[in-house]
Amino acid sequence: MLNDKQPVATIAVRDLQVARRFYEDKLGLTPPGDPDPHMVAYPCGGSSLFVYQSEYAGTNKATSVTWNVGSDLTEIVRRLGAKGVAFENYDFPGTTKEGDIHIFGEIRNAWFKDPDGNIHSLVDGG
Repeated sequence: MLNDKQPVATIAVRDLQVARRFYEDKLGLTPPGDPDPHMVAYPCGGSSLFVYQSEYAGTNKATSVTWNVGSDLTEIVRRLGAKGVAFENYDFPGTTKEGDIHIFGEIRNAWFKDPDGNIHSLVDGG
């Protein structure tokens, strides 16, 4: 039923203007057309990232969005870090680290949070 449909990652934020500065200035996303005062849908690859204002922002303590960045992971982590994005560090059993990148065998992963604490994952699946 849904296997041929494209999902959209959805992020709740407290203040859309603060979130837009993060998503546009730090992550380099470009909003389409006229901005809506309550939401923005950023085109990303073959899908989109839907960001909307909500009183429930920041309540998710798990990964909200996973970006499959492939072999660009190291360069993306470097560039985001240069823009002031702070990366999360986790102690997972069997994991090694290279700077802010966690390594699980063939999978390399880095995590960061947006201003509301929504967790983003950058992954290179090997």
